[in-house]
Amino acid sequence: MTTTPRENGIAAGRLAGPVLQENFCDLHAPLDAHEAKVAADRCYFCHDAPCMTACPTSIDIPLFIRQISTGTAEAAAKTIFTQNILGGMCARVCPTETLCEEACVRNTAEGQPVEIGQLQRYATDRMLDRAHPFARAEETGFSVAVVGAGPAGLSAAHRLAMLGHQVVVFDARPKAGGLNEYGIAAYKSTDGFAQKEVAWLLEIGGIEVRNGQKLGDQITLDGLREDFDAVFLGMGLAGVNALGLGEDKSGVMNAVDFIAGLRQASDLGSVPVGRRVVVIGGGMTAIDAGVQAKLLGAEEVTIAYRRGQQAMAASEFEQDLAKASGVRILCNVAPVGVTGNGSLTGVTLAYTDTQNGKLVVTDETFTLPADQLFSAIGQSLSGAPEAVTLEGGKIKVDENGHTSAKGVWAGGDCATGGDDLTVTAVAEGRDAAMNIHTVLMGGK
Repeated sequence: MTTTPRENGIAAGRLAGPVLQENFCDLHAPLDAHEAKVAADRCYFCHDAPCMTACPTSIDIPLFIRQISTGTAEAAAKTIFTQNILGGMCARVCPTETLCEEACVRNTAEGQPVEIGQLQRYATDRMLDRAHPFARAEETGFSVAVVGAGPAGLSAAHRLAMLGHQVVVFDARPKAGGLNEYGIAAYKSTDGFAQKEVAWLLEIGGIEVRNGQKLGDQITLDGLREDFDAVFLGMGLAGVNALGLGEDKSGVMNAVDFIAGLRQASDLGSVPVGRRVVVIGGGMTAIDAGVQAKLLGAEEVTIAYRRGQQAMAASEFEQDLAKASGVRILCNVAPVGVTGNGSLTGVTLAYTDTQNGKLVVTDETFTLPADQLFSAIGQSLSGAPEAVTLEGGKIKVDENGHTSAKGVWAGGDCATGGDDLTVTAVAEGRDAAMNIHTVLMGGK
C-alpha cells in the first residue's frame, strides 16, 4: 500500500514504485560513443596538464582522453586503471568539479571544463565487460593481510596481487566494497555497480576475501602479524559521532545507517522515511541523506549546518543538487533540543554567530516540525589496535603509509594525511602496497 507524502510519522511506500525507480535512476546518464568523441575533442591535451596535478591518483588525463578521441577506449581504460583500479566508481562519485575539472584550462578560460569524469566512466565501463587487463607477476612467496575491503584495502590488495604476493582481505561486513557499497547515495551507483567492480578487480587472482571478520573480534593485529609477512589497515571510520540530542527517541538515527540500509534494500518502497525530515551536518553524507529522503517521498527535508554555506564540506555541485531536489539548506544554525514524547515531533535550532574567531550559539531559537532526524556530523576511528600510534584520532602513518608498528601499513580514512575522498583512499592503498612490496623484496 502506498502512503502519501503528507501522512505524518515515519512510513514506507510514500511514492509508487515507478516514481521511485525514476527518482533513483543514474544521476548522470553515461555518454554514448558520439558524445564521448565530442567531449574528448574539447581537450587541449596540455603538456603540463593541471588536471593531472589535481587528481589524487595522478591519472594521465590528457593521454586517456586522446585515446578516447582516437577510438581506443580500451587503451584509455587501462591508462586509468594503471593509476586507479577503482576508476569506474571514482568516475561516478569523485567531486571532479573541485578536482580535475576545476583545474581544467577550459574551465579557467570558458567556465565549462572538459567532462573528465564522464569520459573516465565511458572508458572504464567498457573494460569491465572484458578480460582483466593486468596479469600477476611471478609468485613471490610472501603473503599480506589487508583489513578492510573498502577503496583503500581493495586498491592495496590488487596492487599487491599484481606484484605476485598472496593477499587475504578481511572485512567486517557481509559484502566487500566498503564506502562504495554501503556509503554512497543509491543514485550515484546504480545496477549493483559496486559489486560488479569488486568482482572484476578480483579477476587478477591471488586475492581471497573473508567477510564477517572484524578487527578486534574475529581477528587481531597480533594474530595477523604472526600469520602474514605484512599487514595493511584500511578499515575506514566505523564509528559515528553522536549528536547528543534525542537518541532515545523514535525517529532519531545517524545518516550513515540510513544510507547503508537504503543501499542494501531490494525494494526502495520498503524503506521508511518521515514526512518532515531534518538532517544535521554540512558534508557529503548530509547531502546524500537529505536528497535520498526527498526522493523517497518526504514532503519537507531540511539540512541544518552550524556555519556559513562557504564552510560546508559538500561541494557546490552537491549543494545545488540538494536544492534542485527540493531540499532546504539552513546555515548558521545548530541543534539545541528535540521535542516529542517517545517519538520525535520537532527539532529546536539556535542561530549561530562567529565572535572573535569562535563559533557561538546564540539564545535565539526556533523549532522545525520533524518526525525524523538524521545526524551527519562526522565519523571516527573505532577499534584501533593498541600496537599503532594514533594522531588526531587516526592511525599515524609516514609518507609511505607505514605505521609505528613494524610490518604494518595503513591508508584511507582510518589513517592520517587523507581527505576522506574515495580517490585519495585508492591512491594511499596503491602507494602503501608499493612500499610493502619494496620492503618485502629486500628494499628499505
